[in-house]
Amino acid sequence: MSAAALDFAHRFVPGKSSRTLLLLHGTGGNETDLIPLGRALDPEAALLSPRGKVLENGMPRFFRRLAEGVFDEEDLVHRTQELADFIGRSVQHYAFAADKIVAVGFSNGANIAASLLLLRPKTLRATVLFRPMVPLAPEKLPDLSTVDVWIGAGNQDPIIPVSETRRLIELLRKAQARVTASFVDSGHGLTNGEVEGAHRWLAELADVAQ
Repeated sequence: MSAAALDFAHRFVPGKSSRTLLLLHGTGGNETDLIPLGRALDPEAALLSPRGKVLENGMPRFFRRLAEGVFDEEDLVHRTQELADFIGRSVQHYAFAADKIVAVGFSNGANIAASLLLLRPKTLRATVLFRPMVPLAPEKLPDLSTVDVWIGAGNQDPIIPVSETRRLIELLRKAQARVTASFVDSGHGLTNGEVEGAHRWLAELADVAQ
């Protein structure tokens, strides 16, 4: 498969382990933004970092929204399927393990990662979701009993209320996902402590998998 068949602008950084981190940026980010975060979370993993295709006032996103916190659900579903297909083609092109993909998303990226869990649950082995909210509520919940989720939320986040994050935790647990949640005294930006916490969680996850 040619690189041209991979229809997202993206970066791929080979790794030393069998794990691949799928890095999903927030609004206004791009395919290079989360590379340092990916390396901090797992120095050994391969990194696959696509750029969202939707532009909002010139800023890349992974799906459209109608207002702050109000998503265009039809576009979200379409973009989720499109991203899942891109991941599948990337597995073939870069020859990495399809069953060891961990999504790392921030804000808008965390929301489409959560949507991947709900709509294309076999795409991801685990997720690290920084500042997520409920992307959508499917008619039928998938079986996420083999999926591990780490969620980082800010108690003073002006964009995402804590209640929204708790709704997502409840939804994912209802789908049988193993959810670890970290609430920190912070706003929308990440803290060093929670990045270190997610790093430790991923390291423990790898030990269990072996």
